[in-house]
Amino acid sequence: MYDVHVKNNIAQVGLDRLKFENYQITENLNKASVIILRSYNLHGIEIPETVEVIGRAGAGVNNIPVEKMSERGVPVFNTPGANANAVKELTIAALLIAARNICDARDYVQSLDANENNLKKLIENGKKQFAGIELPGRTLGVIGLGSIGVNVANAALALGMKVIGFDPKVTVENAWKLSSGVQQVESLKEIFEISDAVTVHVPLVEETENLIDINNLDLLKKNSVLINFSREGIVNSKDVVRALNNNILKNYVCDFPEPILMENKKVIALPHLGASTFEAEENCAIMVIENIKDYIENGNINFSVNFPDAVMSRKKASRITIANKNIPNMVGQITTYLASAKLNIEDLLNKSNGNLAYTIIDLDKNVSDEVINQINSIEGVIKVRNLGKR
Repeated sequence: MYDVHVKNNIAQVGLDRLKFENYQITENLNKASVIILRSYNLHGIEIPETVEVIGRAGAGVNNIPVEKMSERGVPVFNTPGANANAVKELTIAALLIAARNICDARDYVQSLDANENNLKKLIENGKKQFAGIELPGRTLGVIGLGSIGVNVANAALALGMKVIGFDPKVTVENAWKLSSGVQQVESLKEIFEISDAVTVHVPLVEETENLIDINNLDLLKKNSVLINFSREGIVNSKDVVRALNNNILKNYVCDFPEPILMENKKVIALPHLGASTFEAEENCAIMVIENIKDYIENGNINFSVNFPDAVMSRKKASRITIANKNIPNMVGQITTYLASAKLNIEDLLNKSNGNLAYTIIDLDKNVSDEVINQINSIEGVIKVRNLGKR
């Protein structure tokens, strides 16, 4: 029986996929084998040794101590792409809202007295100040060509915009999904020099903190638009306010209200709505729980941010998995112990991700605790799991 500790509200359609003869929800973190969460911050929380896996129903994992979990052999799963459509739609909405001055126009109408005798005249006279622009022919710069960025780029292209993208780490899979009409550029400088609007879709990591600051904002054309539905720390808020006050930026549309932004009328700040659709929340819950179950039950890894993808079909053999430092002769030492115990290897998969390696081994017989302890004693081995026969 695996105890599952759930932080935040996780869509029930996902939780329903846990077979309750194998899993039970617990409020006691200290008993947990599994942690499932969305935005709850685990930094500074003592995560018990009982935890075997952490899953986030969302893409960003900066609220999880990933490096510490890697040192303990605990995979951290996320759900890239599960909320891509939701964020794409909100990004396109942000473009339209900024282009047509919709927020300012709505505020103007709400400021009028509904009982005013010349209401219609006030409305007609007032609309002139909210004349906007159309999107076709304008250039959108997309920073980050992951699942969300690719969806945004393709959608903007379909609206008739010129689209340029920047991502030095774009995957082959996402590159194939990107429309041929999207031009990839070699630097952030090009994005800011060419674009009428810029949208950012990258994770918050050390190299992306304050990625957008005054140095590149000053490259923009006058009255450009900046959109950020990724993470707060990627954009330097003080520099954005300066760009707004100097009319470099016409609007900043973001998902992260903070006092310095809320005081500026050119900021359109939303209460973290990026993935807040019923569909996205359900997609994320289903995806993360299915991947957690596959890891718990079969040792397979899909969409982990710290472990390599490693999926091996499972028959009736006995299975063990090993997480270890990615150093020479690890597999050789492991298989030597197995051979000494007269265990025949039926299948083996070994994958690595940076300093971490992961091995799945299927054997003809169950593995004794003695052999598991021997493998655990190998220098560089982090964690061994004995999954037994299916």
